Formats: sequence, structure tokens, C-alpha cells
Amino acid sequence: MPKPLDISNPSDDICPICKSNRYLNRDLEFLINPECYHKMCSTCVDRIFTSGPAPCPVLHCGRTLRKKGFKSAFFEDLGIERECDIRRRVNEVFNRSEDDFETLLDYNNYLEETECMVFDLVNGKGKVKQEAEEKLRRFREANRGAIEENKNARLREVEMGKRKELEDREMAKQRRLAAMREEAEEKADVEKSRKQVLDQLATGKGNAADITQQAHKIILKKTSARRTLGERDAAVSAGTGSADGEGLTIRGLKKKVAPVAEKPYDPFGGVILAPTRYVLRDDYENQWVDKSVKRDPKHMAGGYSLQEYYGRAMHDAFSGLEIFIEDEMRDRVQSSSPSGATIAAAQASTGKIKLKVADRMEVDDVF
Repeated sequence: MPKPLDISNPSDDICPICKSNRYLNRDLEFLINPECYHKMCSTCVDRIFTSGPAPCPVLHCGRTLRKKGFKSAFFEDLGIERECDIRRRVNEVFNRSEDDFETLLDYNNYLEETECMVFDLVNGKGKVKQEAEEKLRRFREANRGAIEENKNARLREVEMGKRKELEDREMAKQRRLAAMREEAEEKADVEKSRKQVLDQLATGKGNAADITQQAHKIILKKTSARRTLGERDAAVSAGTGSADGEGLTIRGLKKKVAPVAEKPYDPFGGVILAPTRYVLRDDYENQWVDKSVKRDPKHMAGGYSLQEYYGRAMHDAFSGLEIFIEDEMRDRVQSSSPSGATIAAAQASTGKIKLKVADRMEVDDVF
């Protein structure tokens, strides 16, 4: 990468080839070539490269340069000049517009790829830069037709923009002239009405107030009619347009669809784990919990949580609701004879099996 120019350094005003100094020659002009960005005066360029291509005379460069490739640097910092030239060269190849893509996300990915290539060409070294140059060359060869078509379309858009700008300027000029004519006609009408009023007052016929009021009404009526006619002419000209302005509106372009916003990742796949049949409270009134658990530190050791106990107890209490064994047995297609456990469960649900009170296990109700 070439070293940036420093305007405070006197050596920047000296040609590295012939040692000419800008201090002694105010007309001295420095030129650069995009191949290596080494500066030299225009006299050295004419002397070395007029007869044909020649290697760069700067020490340890040796790149073959041509006279037509030299130009004046627009920026003082040659690093910025080099980056602008690279961007211009890449944009000549990657010249697609947003209308060429189905979605805005695809266009943004295209711009990101272009910026990555520009970065590799500007800051890359060795293999990275060579791969970027090779990728740019292959893309140019594979899409030569599309590149030329997009280039011509861009030129047509620029030409249409210039024509539209000229047409707008002409319309603005016509509006200014129309306003000036309207103002002149209005002044003429006012002057004519004033003379008529003076003539009528001089003859002494009629009331002065009535004559003046009638003259004002006539002026207002003419002004209103003139403005209405001007607005109608402007609407007609805006609706029809000129022959040069036909086809300026582009129709039938692809509809740009914004990408759908990504939702947060759900590890449960949309399954709702929150209880739906009950609301879990922070605390419950229970004699055993209040006297034994909350006051005994043994129950609270090892990370024990009452919320876990409440949640498990409520889940066990409500887990059997809305489950009817008769409906399940009726809808199930049985491929074999039912097992003994299934028959027992069905009989228990219908009340055919009676449990003895003595065989029932007593369980403390935690609630």
C-alpha cells in the first residue's frame, strides 16, 4: 500500500525521479498511476512513457506502466485515492440494483459480499488479495452480458434523470413567466378600473361609494377568473406531459418484501409448560407446612424449595382431571384381548369394584 502524502513534508513537493521542486517551479504537476500509485512529475511521465510502456522508475517497483494510465490525484492521501479506485473498479462489475432482487435481505447480502471483496482488495495481502482478484475476474467473465446490460440501464437512468431535471426547470420557468404575466395583467386591470372610476366621478353621475365598490367587484371577478384558468392549464399540462417526458415512470418493478423478523429461539418448540388448570401461588396455608417445614432447618437444606413442593403437589392433584377411561376404551381399537389391569381400571371407573375401607391407605392432605 503506498505511503500517504504529507503536505507538511517538503519531500512531497519533490519529484522522486528528476528531483524537481515545486518551490522553484509553481507549475509542476504530479501524476500517479493506479498500477502502483507512485507519484512523479508530468515531465518525467512524458519523457519515459511517451514512446510506449515502460517499467516504473521508482526503486524496487518494476511494474509496467503506460502513459494513458496516469492521472492527477484527487485526494492528498494516496491510500484514500487507491481505495476509491478499487471501489470504482468493483462497482463496475457488481453493478446490480435493489430492483434486481426478490427481497431486501438478498440485496443486503449482495452488498455485504461486495464490501468484503473491496476490503480484501484494499487491505488484503498475498493469497487473500490474489483470491479476491481471481474471484472478481471470474465473476466478470461469467456475467459479462448482465454487467453490460446493467451498465446500459444505469446510463439510461442517468439520461432520464437529466431529461426530467431539464423538464422540471422548463416547467418552473413557465410558471414564473405565467406569474409575471398574471401580475402585469392584474396591474393593468387595476389601473384601467382606477381611470374608469375617476372618469365617472368627474362626470358627477352616481354615488362615489357605489362606483368604487362596483370597480372592486369587477377587479376581483377578473382576478378569480384568471387564476382559475391558470390552475386548469397547469393541471392539464401536468396530466398530459410533454413528448420528451413520456416513459419516465417505471412500472412493473418487483415488489420489495421486507424479511420476516426472526423470533427468539424456543427450545420447547412452542409447547406451553405453564399450568392451565390452576394458578400456582407463592404460598399456601397448611398446618404441616407452617409448623414442620418452615420452622425446621432440615427441610430447607440442600437447596430445597417450597415452590417445587407446591408445584409438584398441585400437578399431582390436577393431573387426573378430564381423563375418562370409558371414552378411551370405547375409542381405542383393540387388536388383542384387554389385559387384566385395563379391565380392572374400567370396572373401577364404573363402580363395579368396591374397595374396602380397611384396605384404603390413609394419606395426609397437604392442603
